[in-house]
Amino acid sequence: MTVPEPLPDAVDVVVVGAGLAGLRAARTVARAGRSVVVCEAGDGVGGRVRTDVVDGFLVDHGFQILNTSYPALRASVDLAALDLRRFVPGAAVRDADGRLHRLADPRRVPSWAPRTALDGLLGVGAKARIAALAVRSLVVPPRTQARAPERSTADELARWGLGGAPTETFLRPFLNGVLGDRDLETSSRVFSLFWRSFALGDLTLPSRGIGAVPAQLAARLPAGTVHLETPAERVGPGLVETARGTVRAGAVIVATEGTVASQLLTGRVPPPRTFALTTQYHVAAEPPTRQALLHLDGAGGPVVNTMVLTAAAPSYSPDHRHLVASTVLGPEPLPETELRRELARLWGTPVGAWEELATVRVPRALPAAIPPTPAGLQHPVDLGDGLFVAGDHRDTPSVQGALVSGRRTAQEALRYLGAGVPSSP
Repeated sequence: MTVPEPLPDAVDVVVVGAGLAGLRAARTVARAGRSVVVCEAGDGVGGRVRTDVVDGFLVDHGFQILNTSYPALRASVDLAALDLRRFVPGAAVRDADGRLHRLADPRRVPSWAPRTALDGLLGVGAKARIAALAVRSLVVPPRTQARAPERSTADELARWGLGGAPTETFLRPFLNGVLGDRDLETSSRVFSLFWRSFALGDLTLPSRGIGAVPAQLAARLPAGTVHLETPAERVGPGLVETARGTVRAGAVIVATEGTVASQLLTGRVPPPRTFALTTQYHVAAEPPTRQALLHLDGAGGPVVNTMVLTAAAPSYSPDHRHLVASTVLGPEPLPETELRRELARLWGTPVGAWEELATVRVPRALPAAIPPTPAGLQHPVDLGDGLFVAGDHRDTPSVQGALVSGRRTAQEALRYLGAGVPSSP
Protein backbone atom coordinates (compact mmCIF):
# COMPACT_ATOMS: atom_id res chain seq x y z
CA MET A 1 0.00 0.00 0.00
CA THR A 2 1.39 3.40 -1.02
CA VAL A 3 1.33 6.05 1.67
CA PRO A 4 0.29 9.41 0.18
CA GLU A 5 2.66 12.33 0.55
CA PRO A 6 1.66 14.65 3.38
CA LEU A 7 0.10 17.95 2.46
CA PRO A 8 2.27 20.98 3.06
CA ASP A 9 1.17 23.32 5.84
CA ALA A 10 1.41 26.39 3.63
CA VAL A 11 2.08 27.33 0.01
CA ASP A 12 1.70 30.39 -2.13
CA VAL A 13 -1.27 29.00 -4.07
CA VAL A 14 -3.67 26.12 -3.48
CA VAL A 15 -5.56 24.85 -6.53
CA VAL A 16 -8.70 22.78 -5.91
CA GLY A 17 -9.29 20.40 -8.80
CA ALA A 18 -6.89 18.65 -11.19
CA GLY A 19 -8.89 19.07 -14.38
CA LEU A 20 -7.50 20.95 -17.35
CA ALA A 21 -8.11 24.37 -15.80
CA GLY A 22 -6.56 23.41 -12.46
CA LEU A 23 -3.49 21.80 -13.99
CA ARG A 24 -2.95 24.77 -16.32
CA ALA A 25 -3.30 27.14 -13.39
CA ALA A 26 -0.79 25.15 -11.32
CA ARG A 27 1.68 25.11 -14.22
CA THR A 28 1.44 28.90 -14.58
CA VAL A 29 2.02 29.41 -10.85
CA ALA A 30 4.96 27.00 -10.76
CA ARG A 31 6.61 28.69 -13.73
CA ALA A 32 6.44 31.99 -11.85
CA GLY A 33 8.59 30.43 -9.14
CA ARG A 34 5.79 30.25 -6.57
CA SER A 35 4.92 27.16 -4.54
CA VAL A 36 1.66 25.44 -5.45
CA VAL A 37 -0.31 22.38 -4.42
CA VAL A 38 -3.29 20.82 -6.21
CA CYS A 39 -5.98 19.01 -4.18
CA GLU A 40 -7.98 16.57 -6.31
CA ALA A 41 -11.00 14.63 -5.02
CA GLY A 42 -10.68 11.80 -7.55
CA ASP A 43 -8.17 9.02 -7.98
CA GLY A 44 -6.67 10.54 -11.13
CA VAL A 45 -6.18 13.82 -12.94
CA GLY A 46 -8.36 15.17 -15.73
CA GLY A 47 -11.79 15.75 -14.22
CA ARG A 48 -14.22 15.29 -17.11
CA VAL A 49 -11.28 14.66 -19.47
CA ARG A 50 -10.29 11.17 -18.36
CA THR A 51 -9.75 7.72 -19.81
CA ASP A 52 -10.41 4.45 -18.00
CA VAL A 53 -9.35 0.96 -19.02
CA VAL A 54 -12.23 -1.54 -19.20
CA ASP A 55 -11.35 -5.12 -20.19
CA GLY A 56 -8.30 -3.73 -21.94
CA PHE A 57 -10.26 -1.13 -23.97
CA LEU A 58 -9.68 2.60 -23.56
CA VAL A 59 -12.94 4.22 -22.45
CA ASP A 60 -13.03 8.01 -22.44
CA HIS A 61 -15.36 9.84 -20.08
CA GLY A 62 -18.04 10.43 -22.65
CA PHE A 63 -17.91 11.86 -26.17
CA GLN A 64 -14.46 13.38 -26.60
CA ILE A 65 -12.77 14.90 -29.63
CA LEU A 66 -9.58 16.97 -29.48
CA ASN A 67 -9.43 19.87 -31.93
CA THR A 68 -5.85 20.72 -32.83
CA SER A 69 -6.68 24.33 -33.77
CA TYR A 70 -7.19 25.45 -30.16
CA PRO A 71 -4.43 28.02 -29.48
CA ALA A 72 -4.35 27.31 -25.74
CA LEU A 73 -3.96 23.58 -26.40
CA ARG A 74 -1.07 24.14 -28.77
CA ALA A 75 0.59 26.43 -26.20
CA SER A 76 0.10 24.04 -23.27
CA VAL A 77 0.70 20.56 -24.67
CA ASP A 78 3.20 18.75 -26.89
CA LEU A 79 0.75 17.53 -29.52
CA ALA A 80 3.33 15.34 -31.24
CA ALA A 81 3.91 13.42 -28.01
CA LEU A 82 0.18 12.60 -27.85
CA ASP A 83 0.44 10.52 -31.04
CA LEU A 84 -2.82 11.97 -32.34
CA ARG A 85 -5.14 9.87 -34.50
CA ARG A 86 -7.28 11.82 -36.94
CA PHE A 87 -10.91 11.53 -37.92
CA VAL A 88 -12.16 12.48 -41.37
CA PRO A 89 -13.24 16.17 -41.20
CA GLY A 90 -16.86 15.52 -42.04
CA ALA A 91 -19.74 13.25 -41.14
CA ALA A 92 -21.94 10.43 -42.38
CA VAL A 93 -25.64 11.21 -42.02
CA ARG A 94 -28.49 8.69 -42.14
CA ASP A 95 -31.60 10.45 -43.43
CA ALA A 96 -35.25 9.72 -42.69
CA ASP A 97 -35.51 7.55 -45.83
CA GLY A 98 -32.63 5.36 -44.69
CA ARG A 99 -30.07 6.72 -47.15
CA LEU A 100 -26.51 7.30 -45.92
CA HIS A 101 -24.81 10.53 -46.96
CA ARG A 102 -21.06 10.93 -46.52
CA LEU A 103 -19.86 14.54 -46.45
CA ALA A 104 -16.39 15.99 -45.91
CA ASP A 105 -14.76 19.41 -45.99
CA PRO A 106 -13.54 19.60 -49.60
CA ARG A 107 -10.67 21.89 -48.60
CA ARG A 108 -9.34 19.23 -46.21
CA VAL A 109 -10.26 16.10 -48.19
CA PRO A 110 -10.10 17.07 -51.89
CA SER A 111 -10.80 13.51 -53.03
CA TRP A 112 -14.25 13.78 -51.41
CA ALA A 113 -15.11 17.07 -53.12
CA PRO A 114 -17.12 15.58 -56.01
CA ARG A 115 -19.08 13.27 -53.68
CA THR A 116 -19.84 16.09 -51.25
CA ALA A 117 -20.81 18.50 -54.04
CA LEU A 118 -23.22 16.03 -55.65
CA ASP A 119 -24.73 14.61 -52.46
CA GLY A 120 -28.42 15.43 -52.11
CA LEU A 121 -28.74 15.75 -48.33
CA LEU A 122 -28.19 19.51 -48.54
CA GLY A 123 -29.12 21.70 -51.46
CA VAL A 124 -26.59 23.75 -53.40
CA GLY A 125 -27.70 26.93 -51.65
CA ALA A 126 -27.35 25.41 -48.19
CA LYS A 127 -23.85 24.13 -48.98
CA ALA A 128 -22.86 27.58 -50.23
CA ARG A 129 -24.21 29.23 -47.06
CA ILE A 130 -22.39 26.74 -44.82
CA ALA A 131 -19.19 27.50 -46.75
CA ALA A 132 -19.81 31.23 -46.37
CA LEU A 133 -20.31 30.75 -42.64
CA ALA A 134 -16.94 29.01 -42.47
CA VAL A 135 -15.26 31.80 -44.43
CA ARG A 136 -16.76 34.40 -42.09
CA SER A 137 -15.50 32.52 -39.04
CA LEU A 138 -11.99 32.39 -40.53
CA VAL A 139 -11.84 36.01 -41.67
CA VAL A 140 -13.30 37.74 -38.61
CA PRO A 141 -10.80 37.86 -35.71
CA PRO A 142 -11.78 35.68 -32.74
CA ARG A 143 -11.83 38.66 -30.37
CA THR A 144 -14.38 40.34 -32.62
CA GLN A 145 -16.49 37.16 -32.80
CA ALA A 146 -16.51 36.94 -29.00
CA ARG A 147 -17.97 40.45 -28.80
CA ALA A 148 -20.36 40.31 -31.76
CA PRO A 149 -24.10 41.00 -31.44
CA GLU A 150 -25.56 37.97 -29.75
CA ARG A 151 -28.44 35.60 -30.40
CA SER A 152 -29.03 31.88 -30.01
CA THR A 153 -27.29 29.44 -32.34
CA ALA A 154 -30.67 28.43 -33.77
CA ASP A 155 -31.44 32.07 -34.59
CA GLU A 156 -27.97 32.59 -36.04
CA LEU A 157 -28.39 29.64 -38.38
CA ALA A 158 -31.79 30.95 -39.45
CA ARG A 159 -30.24 34.37 -40.09
CA TRP A 160 -27.81 32.69 -42.50
CA GLY A 161 -30.69 30.99 -44.31
CA LEU A 162 -29.89 27.62 -42.75
CA GLY A 163 -33.05 27.09 -40.71
CA GLY A 164 -35.38 24.20 -41.48
CA ALA A 165 -33.97 21.18 -43.33
CA PRO A 166 -30.23 22.11 -43.20
CA THR A 167 -30.43 22.50 -39.43
CA GLU A 168 -32.63 19.50 -38.72
CA THR A 169 -30.90 17.00 -40.99
CA PHE A 170 -27.26 18.00 -40.47
CA LEU A 171 -26.38 20.99 -38.29
CA ARG A 172 -28.48 20.13 -35.22
CA PRO A 173 -27.32 16.48 -35.06
CA PHE A 174 -23.72 17.61 -35.39
CA LEU A 175 -23.90 20.48 -32.91
CA ASN A 176 -25.91 18.53 -30.33
CA GLY A 177 -22.91 16.34 -29.63
CA VAL A 178 -20.47 19.26 -29.57
CA LEU A 179 -22.53 21.58 -27.39
CA GLY A 180 -24.79 19.11 -25.56
CA ASP A 181 -27.57 21.57 -26.35
CA ARG A 182 -30.74 19.98 -27.73
CA ASP A 183 -32.45 23.28 -28.58
CA LEU A 184 -29.39 25.16 -29.87
CA GLU A 185 -29.85 27.91 -27.30
CA THR A 186 -26.07 28.37 -27.06
CA SER A 187 -24.74 31.85 -27.76
CA SER A 188 -23.97 32.65 -31.39
CA ARG A 189 -20.61 33.95 -30.14
CA VAL A 190 -19.69 30.49 -28.89
CA PHE A 191 -21.03 28.83 -32.04
CA SER A 192 -18.98 31.15 -34.24
CA LEU A 193 -15.75 30.29 -32.41
CA PHE A 194 -16.54 26.58 -32.55
CA TRP A 195 -17.21 26.80 -36.27
CA ARG A 196 -13.83 28.51 -36.70
CA SER A 197 -12.13 25.67 -34.84
CA PHE A 198 -13.79 23.08 -37.13
CA ALA A 199 -12.61 24.98 -40.21
CA LEU A 200 -9.02 25.25 -38.95
CA GLY A 201 -8.23 22.14 -36.94
CA ASP A 202 -8.02 18.39 -37.18
CA LEU A 203 -10.48 16.33 -35.12
CA THR A 204 -8.34 13.84 -33.25
CA LEU A 205 -7.87 11.57 -30.27
CA PRO A 206 -4.59 10.74 -28.55
CA SER A 207 -3.62 7.13 -29.20
CA ARG A 208 -3.73 6.41 -25.45
CA GLY A 209 -7.07 8.15 -24.86
CA ILE A 210 -8.16 11.69 -24.08
CA GLY A 211 -6.74 11.27 -20.58
CA ALA A 212 -3.26 11.60 -22.10
CA VAL A 213 -3.81 15.37 -22.25
CA PRO A 214 -4.18 16.03 -18.50
CA ALA A 215 -1.57 13.34 -17.80
CA GLN A 216 0.95 15.33 -19.83
CA LEU A 217 0.01 18.56 -18.06
CA ALA A 218 0.41 16.91 -14.66
CA ALA A 219 3.79 15.45 -15.63
CA ARG A 220 5.09 18.99 -16.24
CA LEU A 221 4.42 20.03 -12.64
CA PRO A 222 7.02 19.74 -9.87
CA ALA A 223 6.99 16.34 -8.18
CA GLY A 224 4.48 16.11 -5.36
CA THR A 225 2.32 18.99 -6.59
CA VAL A 226 -0.87 16.98 -7.19
CA HIS A 227 -2.52 15.20 -4.26
CA LEU A 228 -5.18 12.72 -5.36
CA GLU A 229 -8.12 11.52 -3.27
CA THR A 230 -7.91 14.77 -1.34
CA PRO A 231 -11.32 16.42 -1.63
CA ALA A 232 -11.69 19.97 -0.39
CA GLU A 233 -14.21 20.12 2.46
CA ARG A 234 -14.12 23.86 3.00
CA VAL A 235 -12.60 26.77 1.13
CA GLY A 236 -12.02 30.18 2.65
CA PRO A 237 -9.73 33.17 2.25
CA GLY A 238 -6.22 31.88 2.69
CA LEU A 239 -7.02 28.23 3.35
CA VAL A 240 -8.36 24.94 2.05
CA GLU A 241 -9.55 22.30 4.51
CA THR A 242 -9.40 18.67 3.43
CA ALA A 243 -9.84 15.32 5.15
CA ARG A 244 -6.05 15.03 5.10
CA GLY A 245 -5.39 18.39 6.68
CA THR A 246 -5.55 22.13 6.12
CA VAL A 247 -3.33 24.01 3.71
CA ARG A 248 -2.85 27.75 4.11
CA ALA A 249 -2.07 29.86 1.10
CA GLY A 250 -1.73 33.38 -0.11
CA ALA A 251 -4.28 32.64 -2.85
CA VAL A 252 -6.83 29.89 -3.43
CA ILE A 253 -8.01 28.87 -6.92
CA VAL A 254 -11.15 26.72 -7.14
CA ALA A 255 -10.88 24.96 -10.50
CA THR A 256 -13.66 22.41 -10.23
CA GLU A 257 -16.77 21.86 -12.33
CA GLY A 258 -19.06 24.87 -11.92
CA THR A 259 -21.69 23.31 -9.64
CA VAL A 260 -19.02 22.05 -7.22
CA ALA A 261 -17.26 25.42 -7.38
CA SER A 262 -20.48 27.18 -6.39
CA GLN A 263 -20.89 24.86 -3.40
CA LEU A 264 -17.31 25.31 -2.22
CA LEU A 265 -17.43 29.07 -2.66
CA THR A 266 -20.76 29.33 -0.77
CA GLY A 267 -22.66 31.60 -3.07
CA ARG A 268 -19.83 33.74 -4.39
CA VAL A 269 -20.35 32.06 -7.79
CA PRO A 270 -23.83 31.03 -8.98
CA PRO A 271 -24.12 27.41 -10.17
CA PRO A 272 -24.11 27.28 -13.97
CA ARG A 273 -26.76 25.59 -16.01
CA THR A 274 -25.24 22.45 -17.50
CA PHE A 275 -25.90 19.93 -20.25
CA ALA A 276 -25.63 16.17 -19.71
CA LEU A 277 -24.31 13.53 -22.10
CA THR A 278 -24.27 9.75 -21.81
CA THR A 279 -22.01 7.53 -23.91
CA GLN A 280 -22.55 3.80 -24.35
CA TYR A 281 -19.66 1.63 -25.53
CA HIS A 282 -19.89 -1.65 -27.46
CA VAL A 283 -17.33 -4.13 -28.75
CA ALA A 284 -17.75 -5.54 -32.26
CA ALA A 285 -15.85 -8.42 -33.83
CA GLU A 286 -16.34 -6.78 -37.24
CA PRO A 287 -16.63 -2.99 -37.53
CA PRO A 288 -19.68 -1.44 -39.24
CA THR A 289 -17.19 0.78 -41.12
CA ARG A 290 -13.46 1.20 -41.41
CA GLN A 291 -13.73 4.93 -42.05
CA ALA A 292 -12.85 7.22 -39.15
CA LEU A 293 -16.03 9.22 -39.61
CA LEU A 294 -18.63 10.55 -37.20
CA HIS A 295 -22.10 9.13 -37.92
CA LEU A 296 -25.17 11.30 -37.30
CA ASP A 297 -28.91 10.77 -37.35
CA GLY A 298 -30.54 13.15 -39.82
CA ALA A 299 -33.96 11.76 -38.87
CA GLY A 300 -33.85 13.24 -35.38
CA GLY A 301 -33.53 10.02 -33.39
CA PRO A 302 -32.23 9.81 -29.83
CA VAL A 303 -28.62 8.90 -30.68
CA VAL A 304 -26.64 12.13 -31.07
CA ASN A 305 -23.71 10.45 -32.76
CA THR A 306 -21.96 7.11 -33.07
CA MET A 307 -18.47 6.28 -34.26
CA VAL A 308 -15.98 3.44 -34.50
CA LEU A 309 -13.18 4.78 -32.33
CA THR A 310 -10.79 2.08 -33.45
CA ALA A 311 -11.16 3.15 -37.08
CA ALA A 312 -9.10 6.21 -36.11
CA ALA A 313 -7.25 4.86 -33.08
CA PRO A 314 -6.72 1.06 -33.17
CA SER A 315 -4.88 1.41 -29.87
CA TYR A 316 -8.24 1.88 -28.10
CA SER A 317 -8.64 -1.91 -28.41
CA PRO A 318 -6.36 -4.50 -26.79
CA ASP A 319 -6.78 -6.90 -29.72
CA HIS A 320 -8.42 -7.29 -33.14
CA ARG A 321 -11.88 -6.26 -31.94
CA HIS A 322 -13.42 -2.82 -32.50
CA LEU A 323 -14.80 -0.20 -30.11
CA VAL A 324 -17.99 1.70 -30.96
CA ALA A 325 -19.06 4.75 -28.94
CA SER A 326 -22.63 6.08 -29.14
CA THR A 327 -23.83 9.21 -27.36
CA VAL A 328 -27.26 10.45 -26.29
CA LEU A 329 -28.31 13.71 -24.70
CA GLY A 330 -29.17 13.64 -21.02
CA PRO A 331 -27.92 11.83 -17.92
CA GLU A 332 -29.48 8.44 -18.66
CA PRO A 333 -28.59 5.81 -21.28
CA LEU A 334 -31.04 4.45 -23.80
CA PRO A 335 -32.45 1.04 -22.87
CA GLU A 336 -30.24 -1.51 -24.59
CA THR A 337 -33.01 -2.88 -26.81
CA GLU A 338 -33.89 0.59 -28.10
CA LEU A 339 -30.25 1.54 -28.51
CA ARG A 340 -29.48 -1.52 -30.61
CA ARG A 341 -32.51 -0.84 -32.79
CA GLU A 342 -31.29 2.72 -33.39
CA LEU A 343 -27.71 1.63 -34.03
CA ALA A 344 -28.80 -1.03 -36.52
CA ARG A 345 -30.70 1.67 -38.42
CA LEU A 346 -27.87 4.21 -38.28
CA TRP A 347 -25.15 1.77 -39.28
CA GLY A 348 -27.31 -0.21 -41.72
CA THR A 349 -26.04 -3.49 -40.33
CA PRO A 350 -27.04 -5.99 -37.62
CA VAL A 351 -25.61 -5.15 -34.20
CA GLY A 352 -27.11 -7.98 -32.14
CA ALA A 353 -23.73 -9.65 -31.65
CA TRP A 354 -22.09 -6.52 -30.26
CA GLU A 355 -21.01 -6.83 -26.63
CA GLU A 356 -21.93 -4.21 -24.05
CA LEU A 357 -18.74 -2.81 -22.57
CA ALA A 358 -19.48 0.32 -20.52
CA THR A 359 -21.87 3.20 -20.00
CA VAL A 360 -20.45 6.58 -19.02
CA ARG A 361 -22.85 9.15 -17.61
CA VAL A 362 -21.59 12.73 -17.49
CA PRO A 363 -24.45 14.61 -15.81
CA ARG A 364 -22.63 17.95 -16.00
CA ALA A 365 -20.70 17.44 -19.22
CA LEU A 366 -20.72 21.04 -20.43
CA PRO A 367 -21.68 24.40 -18.97
CA ALA A 368 -24.41 26.14 -20.92
CA ALA A 369 -23.34 29.38 -22.61
CA ILE A 370 -26.81 30.86 -23.07
CA PRO A 371 -27.33 34.55 -23.97
CA PRO A 372 -26.68 36.97 -22.51
CA THR A 373 -22.99 36.20 -22.16
CA PRO A 374 -20.30 38.73 -21.21
CA ALA A 375 -18.49 40.53 -24.02
CA GLY A 376 -15.41 38.48 -24.77
CA LEU A 377 -17.10 35.39 -23.27
CA GLN A 378 -15.06 35.69 -20.07
CA HIS A 379 -16.63 35.80 -16.62
CA PRO A 380 -14.75 37.38 -13.69
CA VAL A 381 -12.35 35.04 -11.89
CA ASP A 382 -11.17 37.24 -9.01
CA LEU A 383 -13.72 36.93 -6.19
CA GLY A 384 -11.83 39.04 -3.68
CA ASP A 385 -10.06 38.09 -0.43
CA GLY A 386 -7.53 36.01 -2.35
CA LEU A 387 -10.18 33.65 -3.72
CA PHE A 388 -10.28 32.83 -7.42
CA VAL A 389 -12.36 30.55 -9.64
CA ALA A 390 -11.34 28.82 -12.88
CA GLY A 391 -12.94 26.43 -15.35
CA ASP A 392 -14.70 26.24 -18.69
CA HIS A 393 -17.76 27.77 -16.98
CA ARG A 394 -15.76 31.02 -16.77
CA ASP A 395 -14.80 31.00 -20.48
CA THR A 396 -16.06 28.89 -23.39
CA PRO A 397 -17.37 25.34 -22.79
CA SER A 398 -14.40 23.58 -24.36
CA VAL A 399 -10.85 22.36 -23.87
CA GLN A 400 -9.76 25.79 -25.12
CA GLY A 401 -11.95 27.52 -22.54
CA ALA A 402 -10.69 25.38 -19.65
CA LEU A 403 -7.03 25.97 -20.53
CA VAL A 404 -7.48 29.71 -21.10
CA SER A 405 -9.35 30.02 -17.82
CA GLY A 406 -6.65 28.19 -15.89
CA ARG A 407 -3.93 30.44 -17.25
CA ARG A 408 -5.72 33.75 -16.80
CA THR A 409 -6.94 32.85 -13.31
CA ALA A 410 -3.41 31.93 -12.23
CA GLN A 411 -2.15 35.21 -13.64
CA GLU A 412 -4.76 37.09 -11.60
CA ALA A 413 -3.69 35.18 -8.48
CA LEU A 414 -0.04 35.98 -9.14
CA ARG A 415 -0.84 39.67 -9.53
CA TYR A 416 -2.68 39.50 -6.21
CA LEU A 417 0.44 38.00 -4.62
CA GLY A 418 2.61 40.63 -6.25
CA ALA A 419 4.45 38.05 -8.32
CA GLY A 420 5.71 38.37 -11.84
CA VAL A 421 3.41 36.82 -14.43
CA PRO A 422 5.15 34.38 -16.81
CA SER A 423 4.39 34.45 -20.49
CA SER A 424 2.78 31.43 -22.16
CA PRO A 425 3.18 28.52 -22.25
